Amino acid sequence: MLTKKIKVLVVDDTIVYRKAVSDVLDEIPGVEVVGVAHNGKIALSKIRILKPDLLTLDIEMPEMNGIEVLEHLQKEAPEVSAIMVSTLTTEGGDMTMKALELGAFDFLLKPSTTNIADSKKQLRILLTPLIKAFQTGRTTVGSMGSRPHPTTLVRKTGIRQPAARPAAVTGQTVARRGKSEIIALGISTGGPNALSRMMPMLPADIGVPIVLVQHMPPVFTRSLAGSLNTKCAITVKEAEDGEAIQPNVAYIAPGGKQMKLVASTDGQSRLVKITNDPPENSCKPSVDYLFRSVADYYVGRTTAVIMTGMGSDGTKGLDILKKKGAVVIGQDQASCVVYGMPKAPAEKGLVDVVAPLDRIAAEIVKTVK
Repeated sequence: MLTKKIKVLVVDDTIVYRKAVSDVLDEIPGVEVVGVAHNGKIALSKIRILKPDLLTLDIEMPEMNGIEVLEHLQKEAPEVSAIMVSTLTTEGGDMTMKALELGAFDFLLKPSTTNIADSKKQLRILLTPLIKAFQTGRTTVGSMGSRPHPTTLVRKTGIRQPAARPAAVTGQTVARRGKSEIIALGISTGGPNALSRMMPMLPADIGVPIVLVQHMPPVFTRSLAGSLNTKCAITVKEAEDGEAIQPNVAYIAPGGKQMKLVASTDGQSRLVKITNDPPENSCKPSVDYLFRSVADYYVGRTTAVIMTGMGSDGTKGLDILKKKGAVVIGQDQASCVVYGMPKAPAEKGLVDVVAPLDRIAAEIVKTVK
């Protein structure tokens, strides 16, 4: 059975990048580049004629930038999606967060090299997995901007898993010790949009700290924290090395670094430790890396949340947390942009509650109040 090709329109004000992106897309099976545009206004006119499924969309362009294009898509062509092409700057990071909240599928960094061969190599590494994920999920700007369809909540707490399940949670398991004293969260593709909808539902007096990994490069995690902080009742910040974690604060792991928890010298409080340890699951920051450290210090007192994203980062960490008495909440397939990171632990029987995006905050609160 032949799968319909994904039609892509390449939008960038630089001819070199239009050419490089087009060439890389032409190499990916199931993709057809239907046209190019050098600014947002031309892109909108071509969208009406060419009817692409997806745009690769430069953030910063003359005439009409990527944000303005997305705002038009929401009104005029909500069936189209977009992968943003951004620069590693504070302004680029802030604009990218806005784009993701408006419904862009994901983003990639514009190669810093001026060598066309090197640029293509970088774009190939970054763009290919995003296109493959989009081929699987086909999320649109319209669907990202709207509320998900109601989904039945599935609870598995206290239910013995069938013997046919993989032996992910075998061995000595620690019992739950009352209410959770920390929330640990992992998320990737579709994360900024999902977090901007979920986290404002958390109460200001949630009473526990939140530690969070969102797969992102440097600078962008700071932009994400700033954007969420303006929307949430709790404080949201990019984590700093050595700071003591406090209740009612969410700490986002800095992009390009690893984050874990360690004990303070007095043994009473828990501190953030930012390291330059190697990537895990090709991720830096890595969910597994953070979750392991939480398991060390919050035995029987953790709520772990795994949300939309590519791959399976977080599954090994959840296995450890589960054995140490954590409650695990997974986002449901219907409300995920990419059902990868929640799928893997769910299939291993590690997830206690499967919830749609708009119910996750309420489920979290039940475990800490």
